Amino acid sequence: MGTPLKLAAGSIAVGCLVLALKYVAYFVTGSVALYSDALESVINVATAVAAFIAVRVSATPPDANHPYGHQKAEYLSAIVEGVLILIAALAIFYAAYRGILRPRPLEAPLKGLLVNAAASGINAAWYFVLLKFGQRHRSPALLADAEHLWTDVITSIGVLIGVTLVWLTDQPILDPVIAALVAVNILWTGWKLMRSSIGGLMDEVVPEETLIMIREIISSHAEGALEAHDLRTRQAGRAIFIDFHLVVPGNMTVSESHQLCDRIEAALRKEISDIMISIHVEPEEKAKHPGGVPVVG
Repeated sequence: MGTPLKLAAGSIAVGCLVLALKYVAYFVTGSVALYSDALESVINVATAVAAFIAVRVSATPPDANHPYGHQKAEYLSAIVEGVLILIAALAIFYAAYRGILRPRPLEAPLKGLLVNAAASGINAAWYFVLLKFGQRHRSPALLADAEHLWTDVITSIGVLIGVTLVWLTDQPILDPVIAALVAVNILWTGWKLMRSSIGGLMDEVVPEETLIMIREIISSHAEGALEAHDLRTRQAGRAIFIDFHLVVPGNMTVSESHQLCDRIEAALRKEISDIMISIHVEPEEKAKHPGGVPVVG
């Protein structure tokens, strides 16, 4: 089991633990705001399961029906997460509406606040783990899970502050109002998750810093060529796809041009993992200088 898959499995376990703690906090207080926080944790568990399935599918090697791999399954997972978050927000709005109509005082607020704070601390620690390894492995599913967890942490902090105010001011109407604000925040998070996933499904270019690095690698390892142009990139989950045209002198043999391409590919693979490279070799009359990527030599 690879690292991303282990982390996805770990998210399920962490999500179940946090859900149990937050439900206890709601149960002992009867707070609508804490209920909204617990409901978001239900979504955390569901999205963790979706992320686990997506990471497992995306790691499946290419086959006859999917020659470019299964990496985009991770984007589908992030879209599922976004949809589930929207559903949770609607459920919270409904609970908040009922609470506004019939506000009620809190029961055992201190105990509930302490339990909820412990759950939030666990979420915060796991967020940093997912963020670190999600970036390292370029996993949209893990990063989406981390994004949602961080939103949950921020939401929980707001809920803790709000419920504390309800307790200190003895104004129960504030409790459902806080829950409604939580729902608004969750809606915004769901939209951002779905937007980033749609971008991946639409084959967006790699980040600017990665593109600059790719151009520099090609330029510094293409000695013997005249020019590289029409560089195109796209990212699908952990995989990066690169293709470009390489202009070589007319007297260069097929074997020599092949060795040149191998040298460039080796340099790219050394610096960037999980890449697929396609190089189209062209004769010198196809040069587009100065529009292409400059090369050495």
